[in-house]
Amino acid sequence: MIDRRTAIIGVAAFAAVGTAEGLPPDKVETQAPAERVLGIGGFFFRSRDPQQLAQWYQTNLGVDPVPTDYSHKPWQQAAGPTAFSPFPMETKYFGAKELGWMLNFRVRSLDAMVAQLRKADIEVKVDPEKYPNGRFARLHDPEGNPIELWEPAGAS
Repeated sequence: MIDRRTAIIGVAAFAAVGTAEGLPPDKVETQAPAERVLGIGGFFFRSRDPQQLAQWYQTNLGVDPVPTDYSHKPWQQAAGPTAFSPFPMETKYFGAKELGWMLNFRVRSLDAMVAQLRKADIEVKVDPEKYPNGRFARLHDPEGNPIELWEPAGAS
């Protein structure tokens, strides 16, 4: 039996070597959609003391807090593979049984991604406002978890 850590390391190694696009057609299980998310644009979660927790992340892990205005740059992550793996509800891997979160994915074209999702009968609400840092839309996964799509300013 393979443990989660081994699986995550394997996913990262596979991503570093190549993608399913380089595999023979008989080895690819599903065809990738035309529009794909580009990466994680933000991860939002609840905290009893957000300011103190943000300080802890900055001090201990080097993750700068979200800027308070658009004249400052946000924390920049290094490019690289990302393991994306849903876990069973009964997992003990995370510790606490209940976690509140929202995942933000960067996208190349918000309009194309929204059209693709709606074609698949997924409800998506596009924020009509264009912000200095880009455009946004909101949807929920099948379990009701919120997901935000973000097209950074100047992306399309």
